[in-house]
Amino acid sequence: MIHFGTTQNGEDVQKITLAAGDLTVQLLTWGAVVQDVQLAGADRSLTLGSDQLSDYEGDMRHHGALIGPVANRISNARVRLDGMMYELERNQDGRIHLHSGAQATHLQVWDVVEVTPSAATLAITLPDGMCGLPGTRKITARFEITAPATLTMTVHGTTDATTLMNFANHSYWNLDGSETYDGHRLWIAADRYLPCMQDDYPTGEIVDVTGTDMDFRAEREITVNRPPFDNNFCLSDTDQPLRDVLTLTGGSGVQMTMGTTATGIQVYDARDAQRPGKTRYEGLAIEAQAWPDAPNNAAFPSIKVTPDAPYSQTTQWRFQA
Repeated sequence: MIHFGTTQNGEDVQKITLAAGDLTVQLLTWGAVVQDVQLAGADRSLTLGSDQLSDYEGDMRHHGALIGPVANRISNARVRLDGMMYELERNQDGRIHLHSGAQATHLQVWDVVEVTPSAATLAITLPDGMCGLPGTRKITARFEITAPATLTMTVHGTTDATTLMNFANHSYWNLDGSETYDGHRLWIAADRYLPCMQDDYPTGEIVDVTGTDMDFRAEREITVNRPPFDNNFCLSDTDQPLRDVLTLTGGSGVQMTMGTTATGIQVYDARDAQRPGKTRYEGLAIEAQAWPDAPNNAAFPSIKVTPDAPYSQTTQWRFQA
């Protein structure tokens, strides 16, 4: 564990190196960011990161981060819980609540609980009212590498009052080190998806992928804007045991297989998420999470968390060259 940088508020940020088998991963205590992923046989980082903390505090604030307590969008920036209405920060277009606002977990320094050569546990406490939601919430995130090349993230969250939780790792992936993700191939184990409004939140419809450009049940090549991505793929209606749900394969032959317990996986094409000096559409954000805007859609799986029913998500990335 080494010093990575100092935040604008004067807080120290550490970088943690984990390694086992053919995989080496760098984590930051800022935002629980997955900053760098190196696979033996590939001469580049497979994730889109930066060596500058100022980038993560700025335009790259979502890159690699663990976003919560509620990732994605709440369309009307308000939620009702136990008969109480909670107003949330309107940080997209003055109307929409995006990625939990300015106090979210990806904009905080996490505490280090434990570090070993191949695993690290980070933790953060969100006091009652933080991010506009009730409950003192205690979150832990454990990252572990197992040989030959698997990274597993396990997130747990507890609360002392009914609240909402929907965490998502927001890493961007380009397995070829190329200018854009053109030429990658994608497979997703989803027979439904959520179409979106112009403002990128779900319309409320749950649509069969058959006959649409969102059908990835057979692996196929993707290119920029064919199709455009900022949609949730519906994996299940309830959390499931860990299962493979997606593969991304680069033209170089490097492959990433993702497994998750979550009900959905959001794919975003980085149209508005440039790294400094890089192009748009450099990589794909692939975010295992619950379905977005669930509090406003009764047909979506609930993201309510109570003292008796804590939050849990396990997501896994397996790499091969």
